Amino acid sequence: MLRQTSLGTLGLIVGGALTIIGFIAYFNGNSTLNLAGFFYGIPLLLGGLALKAAELKPVRFTQPSTPEVIALRAQATTTQSQIREDVMRYRYGQEAHLDTSLERIGLSPTDAERPVLTGLRETEIEGNYTLILEFESPLISIDVWQDKKQKMESFFGPGIKVDITQPSEDRVDVALITTSTAVS
Repeated sequence: MLRQTSLGTLGLIVGGALTIIGFIAYFNGNSTLNLAGFFYGIPLLLGGLALKAAELKPVRFTQPSTPEVIALRAQATTTQSQIREDVMRYRYGQEAHLDTSLERIGLSPTDAERPVLTGLRETEIEGNYTLILEFESPLISIDVWQDKKQKMESFFGPGIKVDITQPSEDRVDVALITTSTAVS
């Protein structure tokens, strides 16, 4: 549950409330509550602002997973599970989801050209669990993605086959398909 909660927003709410309580206590002459409000409220408020500035929102499923696909999650490799969990939570201090992975694969020459993960979905392909990563990629062509297919398969680990499609001009879908060797 904490993974789905923005710590920046939580810091702003708690810090803001304590700061307001501190100001009210100051004007009412309650020095103990005043000190608690200022000493705890203002740092929490500032911390919340800092976290909010460095916050990367979670990526959501673009379509709900069917019960059959959820049952197939048992086939998921460690890498697939880790990717799904990491991109579906708030991150702090990162520019984009999977930024270091894209850089290592060679799909992020500059920050401006980096593809942006906009969604994900789970499906079944040939009886195997599949995690599909949906990228906005206006500056990197599908040919460059296809050239990196082998590198992606080795990067995302054993037991994964990669399939790359282009559903629209600026969008690329990367399907991470569990192979039968990973299921066995």
